Amino acid sequence: MKKIALLLMGCGGVGRQLLHHIIACRPLHSKMGVRLRVVGVCDSKSMVAAPDASTAELDDELLLQVCKVKSSGSSLQTLSNFGECNVFSIQETAREVTDIATLLGTSTGVALVDCSASSETIGVLSQAVDLGCCVVLANKKSLTSSLEYYDKLVSQPRRIRYESTVGAGLPVIASINRMLSSGDPIYRIVGSLSGTLGYVMSEVEGGKPFSQVVNAAKSLGYTEPDPRDDLSGTDVARKALILARLLGHRINLDTIKIESLYPVEMGPDVMPVEDFLVNGLPLLDKDIQNRINKASLNGKVLRYVCLIEDSRCEVGIQELPRDSALGRLRGSDNVLEIYSCCYKTQPLVIQGAGAGNDTTAAGVLADILDIQDLFS
Repeated sequence: MKKIALLLMGCGGVGRQLLHHIIACRPLHSKMGVRLRVVGVCDSKSMVAAPDASTAELDDELLLQVCKVKSSGSSLQTLSNFGECNVFSIQETAREVTDIATLLGTSTGVALVDCSASSETIGVLSQAVDLGCCVVLANKKSLTSSLEYYDKLVSQPRRIRYESTVGAGLPVIASINRMLSSGDPIYRIVGSLSGTLGYVMSEVEGGKPFSQVVNAAKSLGYTEPDPRDDLSGTDVARKALILARLLGHRINLDTIKIESLYPVEMGPDVMPVEDFLVNGLPLLDKDIQNRINKASLNGKVLRYVCLIEDSRCEVGIQELPRDSALGRLRGSDNVLEIYSCCYKTQPLVIQGAGAGNDTTAAGVLADILDIQDLFS
């Protein structure tokens, strides 16, 4: 039985769903000859770890209790008397993660799985790479920080997987890597990489006011609690940066042109979220409708996309052919069109659910299993 030691950072929706997936897939993984051995779980305030990471693991009952505790909004420190485990405070967590990485990195191996949304994991991940550990990412922050950190993380390509940073469970990174390694140069990528903005732009096309659609998206749970987190375009820009760097572009986040769908005077620092939803959003309806009408006269539709072409990398609303894969997009799917030497006139199209805790966690789990040959 091949044993893969895992240390999970981040126990929000995706992290908890990953733990559920791991437990549910025990019979399947057993048939595959693989055992996923969770040796530690940490959040922003504390950590729970196996007594001896080299031989022990957190059992499934304890992992389910971790999920229950975090779902209720409680601290991992409440687990100090539950089963065989050690619980560490925030001050001790970074040291303990490094100790486990040091212990296992050069012996049995360990994969650090970052399902957080924090930039504070960057330093630990950088150390882990130096210690010979594997890294699996759903968190985009480390890959979109400085080029120095990015280069460090991807310096050992066999030991890093980050499919879920761009398209949740969709094979975006894998497809691009296969094309590049086969000598098929990619010269253009156009993608709708936000389920929220994909839904919004396809709905307003039918004549519904922008403000009404955004409020509907919020009620359906498609947006963040403050929809401006989606409407700013920053999350799409991070995904675009990951793809651009994968293609070899030596750029940073601040060099990407990002179109926000609300003006600065309606920003979170200026206008409370309820005020924005009730009074701010309706002021944006007319401009969006005018742009839709103009695109329609040209036989096109509007989509909020990332565009990577030559030296360009930008994020915002584009007019696109109505009969293209992106033009036909409805709902919250992600759609990516990839143009290359082999896919010149008809692009390679990747489409499917690009968000959701369940889908993202499944992508992370697939990434973990993809590095199993590095473990014994």
